[in-house]
Amino acid sequence: MPSDPSASVPTELDPPSLDPRRRRLLFRARHRGTKEADLMIGAFVERLVAGFTEAELDELEAVLEYPDVDLSDWLTGRRPIPEECRTPMLDRMAVECASPGAGLPEALRRP
Repeated sequence: MPSDPSASVPTELDPPSLDPRRRRLLFRARHRGTKEADLMIGAFVERLVAGFTEAELDELEAVLEYPDVDLSDWLTGRRPIPEECRTPMLDRMAVECASPGAGLPEALRRP
């Protein structure tokens, strides 16, 4: 049986180094319910959560309340983000998540 290539790729921040709120948000971002959303949103949050301000954490919490199907469509550009849902955090996520291979560890991305 072939081994999982992602098993050797470190993808997790050291959660004990984060405060409880950031750890909770990181967990929620990585456990959305669909693998696509877990990878895209989880990678975004993992990369940036340690440096977010309290206001940005508030915005992130609001974004994480949207259903996976909507977030996946908005973040990949399949559907535009509705104006009533648009926030600086969601716009930032959309820019970062729209790139090919978003959410995959660098070692697993195809050239």
